[in-house]
Amino acid sequence: MRLSPFLALFRPALPLILGLSLGCSLSLLMVSWTQGDTDDSCQSELGKGRFFLGNRDAQGGARDGAGGEDFQPRIVPYHKDPNKPHKKVLRTRYIHTELGIRERLLVGVLTSRATLNTLAVAVNRTVAHHFHRTFFFTGLRSPKVPHGMTVVAHGDDRPVWLMYETIRHLHQHYASDYDWFLLAQDDTYMHAERLSGLVGHLSAGQDLYMGRAEEFIGGEEKARYCHGGYGYLLSRSLLARLQPHLDTCRNDILSVRPDEWLGRCIIDYLGLSCVEVHQEMTFRYFELGKNADPEREDSAQFRNAFTVHPVSEPNLMYRLHKRFSHIELEWTYQHIQQLQMQISNLSDLTPEGKAGVTWPVGINPPFKPRTRFEVINWDYFTEDHVYFCVDGAPKCEMRGADRADVSAVLETAVERLNERYQPQLRFLKRRLLNGYRRFDPTRGMEYILDLALEALTQKGHSQVIAKRVNLLRPLSAVEIIPMPYVTEATRVQVILPVTVQDQDFVGNFLDMYVMNTLDTHDNVLLTFLFIYDPFDAQRVSQTDVFAGVKAMIGEVEKRYGDVKIPWISVKTEVPSQVKLMDIISKKHPVDTLFFLGSVWTEVNADFLNRCRMNAISNWQVFFPIHFQEYNPAVMYRDQPPSASSSFASESLRDGRFDRHVFDEACFYNADYMSARTTMAADILDNEELLESMDVYDIFVRYSGLHVFRAMEPALIQKYVRRACNPRFSEDVYHRCVLSNLESLGSRSHLAMALFEQEQANST
Repeated sequence: MRLSPFLALFRPALPLILGLSLGCSLSLLMVSWTQGDTDDSCQSELGKGRFFLGNRDAQGGARDGAGGEDFQPRIVPYHKDPNKPHKKVLRTRYIHTELGIRERLLVGVLTSRATLNTLAVAVNRTVAHHFHRTFFFTGLRSPKVPHGMTVVAHGDDRPVWLMYETIRHLHQHYASDYDWFLLAQDDTYMHAERLSGLVGHLSAGQDLYMGRAEEFIGGEEKARYCHGGYGYLLSRSLLARLQPHLDTCRNDILSVRPDEWLGRCIIDYLGLSCVEVHQEMTFRYFELGKNADPEREDSAQFRNAFTVHPVSEPNLMYRLHKRFSHIELEWTYQHIQQLQMQISNLSDLTPEGKAGVTWPVGINPPFKPRTRFEVINWDYFTEDHVYFCVDGAPKCEMRGADRADVSAVLETAVERLNERYQPQLRFLKRRLLNGYRRFDPTRGMEYILDLALEALTQKGHSQVIAKRVNLLRPLSAVEIIPMPYVTEATRVQVILPVTVQDQDFVGNFLDMYVMNTLDTHDNVLLTFLFIYDPFDAQRVSQTDVFAGVKAMIGEVEKRYGDVKIPWISVKTEVPSQVKLMDIISKKHPVDTLFFLGSVWTEVNADFLNRCRMNAISNWQVFFPIHFQEYNPAVMYRDQPPSASSSFASESLRDGRFDRHVFDEACFYNADYMSARTTMAADILDNEELLESMDVYDIFVRYSGLHVFRAMEPALIQKYVRRACNPRFSEDVYHRCVLSNLESLGSRSHLAMALFEQEQANST
C-alpha cells in the first residue's frame, strides 16, 4: 500500500483526503436488455462524468448495419466419443489465453527521425506509461534510440508507406491480443485515462472507425475520414477485415496524407465512415491555437478533451500534461466532497444515525483492539526529536524522511486552519508543543498536534493560542507491482566460507545440511571455501588445519554416493567478501543462483524456497535478516533451557533479528558480475576499496537492482561470539561489534544478570 499525500483536519471541516471511483456495475447473473429511451442511472452518472456521452440523436445511425445487434451467447455442449482414444488436454499457461480475453487498447504513435528524440520522447514521458502498450512507428531509425521506448522502424519515410506498414504490423503481431488500436501523431497530446475509459465503454465486437471526422478534399462525398492529428480508434474486427485490402489500397489510392489514404481505403472496401459518436460515447478533441497558453484554457471543450492538437514543441506537451493533471485533481476533490455529503445524508437511515459516521467521512474507522496486546501505540515527537527509536533508544534526532514528514504535516495543519477561519483570523505557527503519531493499517498514518499559534485578526490584533488538531494521511489504492516470473525449481549454489576459527561449527552445519537438503533431495549444491592465512598456507603440506573438515566432507560423500561437495582453498590475510566472491564467480556459469552463507546458518527448505523467489535475475537481490539466538549463559544462567525451546517457534522468543549482519545473501552470478564491472573504474586507484566493502555495498552502490532486505524467521543461528577483524572497514567492524553486544541477551535478562551479580557482590 502507499500513503496518500493528502491530509485532513479534525471536525467539522472535511477537505480532500482520498480518491474514490464509483460507477454503475452490471451483474452477469441477472441481466435484462431494454431498447429505446430509458431512465438509465448509469447513463446519468456518465453524464456527470463529463467525458463520454454525446447526443442520443447523433448515435442513431451507429446502431444500424452489421455488428449493431446485441451479442447472443451460445452454449456448446461437450460430448466425449467413446470410440476415440483419450488424449491429454494441454492447458494454457494463463487463464485469459484459454478464455480468449484480450487487452483493451494498444497505442501506436507515428513519428519521424527528426522528432523521435523530441516530441516522441515527450509523448512517452507524459502518457505512455498509462497505457498497456505503446509503440512508436518511424520510417528511418534515429542513430540513438531513446531509452525506455519501443521503436519500430519500417525503412521508408514516405508518410503513406509508413501508415501502410504500421497497419500491417499491428494486424500481423497484435490483432489477436488487443480489442482496440489507437493511432496518433507525435504532435498529439493524449489523455490516457479518458481514452482508456472510452474504449472500456465500447463493444469490442463491432467494426468501428472513430475520431475527428473530416471532409475529403473537394467535399463532394458524405463519407468522412478521421483526422490523424487528433488520433483515431480502430477496432480489432475492422483491422481484420481491412488487412486483405491493404496491398490494393497501396497501389490504387493516391494521397499525400496518410490519414486521408487510410480513410479512403476503409470507405472504399469496408463501406465505413469516420464517426465521432458511437454507442452514446463521444470522441472529444480540442484544436490548440497558435501561441496558446494551456494555463489560460478553461473552456468546456478543452477541459473534456481526450486529445489536443497541434503540439509544436516538447515543452508545450509537458505544460498540457500539467494542466490536465490539475483539472483531474480538481474534479477528484469535488467528487470526493459530493460523496462525503451523500454518505453524511444517508447516515440518517442507518441504525447508528449520524453518530455512526466516522471521521474522515468515507475512510475506514480506526482499528479497535480486542485485547491489550493489539493496542497500537502512539509515538511522541517534537520538531527536533523522536521519542521512539528503531534501535530501542528512548530518544533520537529527527532526520531524513521523518523530518520531512513532520514538516509537511505542520505546514498542512496551518494551511487548513487558515482555509477554515480566514478572513476573520489568520494563523502563524510559533512552535509545536506536542506531537503524536501512529500507523493504523486499516486507514493510514494518524497525527495529533498541539500547536502554539499566533492568531491575527483583520484589525491587526494578535494573540498566541494553543490549538489541538487531528490529521490523517490515508492509504491510497493498493498497487500491484509487476514482477518477473520465478520458480521454486531453481538450483541453489550454497557458498560457505570457512576460516580456522570457524571450523568447530562446520560439523553442526553439515548435519543440518544433510538432513534438510540431501535427505529430501532438494536441488541444492554446496561448495566450501577454505580461507588460509599466509602462515597456515605455507605448512599445508605438513599440517592441514582443515584436515578434519575435509574428512567430514569425505564421510558425507561416502554416505551419499552421487553427491560431490567441492572445496576451494584461498590464501589471504583479510578474507573480504568481495575478494572471495570474485574467485567463486569465475568458476560458475552466469545463471547460477548463489546463497552466500556462514557456518552458523541452519539451511532449510523454507528458506531456500524464499531465496529462489526473492532473488530475481536482473531485477532483485535478497539479503535476509537472520534470527540470532541470545547467549544461553545470560538467558538461562544456572537453569538449563526447557525442552520446548528446541523448536523454532519457541526459540524465536529467546533471540532477535540481527540487523547488523549482512553475511547471508541470495543473488545471481550475472548480477554480481555486472555490479563488479561497474565498480572496476573506482578500484583502479584504490585497491583497498575491496577490503572495506562487502557484497551488500557492491549491490547498493554499483547496481540498479532492487536490494530486498527482510526478516527471515526460517534462518536461525545459534549464539556465537564472532571474531571481528579490525582490518576491515570501520563500518563493517563497528557492525560486527554491535552484533556481538546486542546478541548477549534482552534488556530484561541483562538487567536480571546485573541485579544478581550486585546481590552476590554485596553478600
